[in-house]
Amino acid sequence: MKSNLPKKNRPEKLIRSANLFPVVGIGASAGGLDAFKKLLKAIPEDSGMAYVLVQHLAPTHESMLPEILQKITPIPVLEITDDIKVLPDHIYVIPSNKMMVATDGVLLLAPRPEKGKTERNLPIDLFFTSLAEVHQEHAIGVVLSGTASDGTEGLKAIKEHGGITFAQDEASAEYEGMPHSAAQAGVVDFILPPEEIPAKLLEVTSKTAISDEELQNIPKQDEDVFKQILSLLRIRKGVDFTYYKQTTVRRRILRRMVVNKNEEPGEYLKFLRGNNPEQDLLYQDMLIPVTSFFRDKKVFESLCNEVFPTILKNKIPGEITRIWVAGCSTGQEAYSFAICFKEFLGDDHERIQIFGTDLSEPAIIKARSGIYEKTELDSVSPQRLKEYFTKNNGGYQVNKSIRDMCVFAHHNFLKDPPFGKMDCISCRNVLIYMEPYLQKKALTTFHYALNAKGFLLLGKSETTGGVPDLFASAAKTDKLYTRKDVPGRFMQVTSQRSEQILSRAVDQSKSDSDSYRNRSDFQKTADDILLTKYTPAGVVVNEAMDIVHFRGNTANYLEQAPGKPSHNLLMMAKNGLGFELRNILHKAKTDKAAVIKENIPLQVNGSLRNVSIEAVPLPNTLEPYYLILFHDYNLTDTDGSVISNKKKISSKVKKDEKDIRIQLLEQELSQLREDMRSITEDQEASNEELQSANEELLSGSEELQSLNEELETSKEELQSTNEELTVLNHELVGLNEQVTDARNYSENIVATLYQPLLVLDKHLRV
Repeated sequence: MKSNLPKKNRPEKLIRSANLFPVVGIGASAGGLDAFKKLLKAIPEDSGMAYVLVQHLAPTHESMLPEILQKITPIPVLEITDDIKVLPDHIYVIPSNKMMVATDGVLLLAPRPEKGKTERNLPIDLFFTSLAEVHQEHAIGVVLSGTASDGTEGLKAIKEHGGITFAQDEASAEYEGMPHSAAQAGVVDFILPPEEIPAKLLEVTSKTAISDEELQNIPKQDEDVFKQILSLLRIRKGVDFTYYKQTTVRRRILRRMVVNKNEEPGEYLKFLRGNNPEQDLLYQDMLIPVTSFFRDKKVFESLCNEVFPTILKNKIPGEITRIWVAGCSTGQEAYSFAICFKEFLGDDHERIQIFGTDLSEPAIIKARSGIYEKTELDSVSPQRLKEYFTKNNGGYQVNKSIRDMCVFAHHNFLKDPPFGKMDCISCRNVLIYMEPYLQKKALTTFHYALNAKGFLLLGKSETTGGVPDLFASAAKTDKLYTRKDVPGRFMQVTSQRSEQILSRAVDQSKSDSDSYRNRSDFQKTADDILLTKYTPAGVVVNEAMDIVHFRGNTANYLEQAPGKPSHNLLMMAKNGLGFELRNILHKAKTDKAAVIKENIPLQVNGSLRNVSIEAVPLPNTLEPYYLILFHDYNLTDTDGSVISNKKKISSKVKKDEKDIRIQLLEQELSQLREDMRSITEDQEASNEELQSANEELLSGSEELQSLNEELETSKEELQSTNEELTVLNHELVGLNEQVTDARNYSENIVATLYQPLLVLDKHLRV
């Protein structure tokens, strides 16, 4: 969310805190005092957590909240001063007329924005967002009684970073606006009355406060259960989370275990089987559909100032500009692109086509409707809200002219064929949840989908470092990259086999490692000599036919071509082998089995030899690899005699040189025709599949009516003033209760005296 702190008060970059204890942010507005009291009364003195209270306070009234709350809890209650250090088992209260962010172990204050400024007074959202960025999985957000929606966006950020979120039960809230908004946004893990929240906090943190190292080194029995849980999701949803960061995945599963009161992973697996609603909830929790309009203002400034002009400069008149927002969630970023293009081009925006894709069907349905709650438009300026949105049943709908620029579809860019000829791809805060292997797959797909010099936009914590040969940095500060002019390829992740492969590969690796360590040195030496002397020469190549490993002497078959160095198999193959190598590799990929091509004539050092090539798909590998073996008939034959290839050819030529030669040529021609026919059929089938897939991804949108923004703005200002008066009234009620208690105490003292009593003033007058 947009920061309301002045630059001089706000750090350039929020760095993850070294503090590993949970920090609980508690936000409230009108009716919050009673909720605060009930919650704090139930907190034990030694919970090991820090609590930070953020409330909408009247800017001109000095708050008595710390004094009031200290009377009901033995835990120290402190009013926050600038740069105060956060300690466990302490309660911190924001002062009046201040905004606040969390930094590494301290709280930073700044003045509240003045009325009439463009910044909105959303102190809870601001603090929760910074809390999420700094404390990540140790951040906890609680939204209590209050009107409007402050806190909803902050809870989204906490959930996105792996934290836990709570909201007050609406039935127990004096004002239900804030808890209702958070619950409706789908970002609340637990909904409880205030007095029950601390107990649940302790329960949740005791089960989820596990370090990344512990999550990576769980017992094998639990690891197998987690794999089965992911397998259930893969079968039901078609999405394989095997290559996603397992610490994040396992935290999501542990969260659902706590929600459903399951003590062990095996118990949760039994609960999950056949429970489709819970599978859907776990799947949505894995996806974390968090986004917003114009997320990171500087990024969109770079798009308007650098990216859009560069793209349009290279377009011929009438040519369409194509943008792909991968992982678009509920569509806010795609519509942000559309609005920016509309502002940049004016009425000439018909040449823009924006594709938004996501794994979540509910998110795509919402994106297509273009209808959003007012709370989801906090980062949209009043001018843009007036120009590009229409009021709709308490929410707002993106205008038809903007919706028509966008097409939304359910799509898995790791498995489904990608869009092509894209000028810009945005995939922000998606790759951070993936292991490096999957990140490389995704970036390779984006490179394949982009036009020459196309742009790639990533999130703050993401980079193209895994594929330095595919992208170049286009900006020093923003995560903006340009496509390098190298051949692109689409590498599909086959989800059906990935989990088995990963499991077998890990188990095999451990087994091989143990076995290897137990070998004697002489055995290893003997094995190495035998492998070197008697195995055929060969290479290991990846799916792009790049050589990743040489075995034996391949000089008779491969050589480095003049010019730029290359390890591509086809570039290094000697004359006569290139076509055959391409052919058998294609067959090996298609058939998923070993393929042999025999009797290939090859000139080696002035002599003619018969060569056979064998392509063998390597099993149990995370990426597709192939072993290419070269067999030369000068080697020992089956009965042990050495046969000269020249002698074999000479004897055949003496018998019937012409007929044999013709027969060989006919066989070769027949094989070539069969190969060409097979390749042509495969190409036609692939083209049809791609065309069909792209057509299925296209869909339409609808329209509705317009709004008056000024009335809404006035209503919000009145509502804000009313909230402040309500908070002040609650504090006055609290003070009045204290005065009443003091008066009753005095009257009771007087009533217990049995002697005459005179009350005198300072001048000794009765």
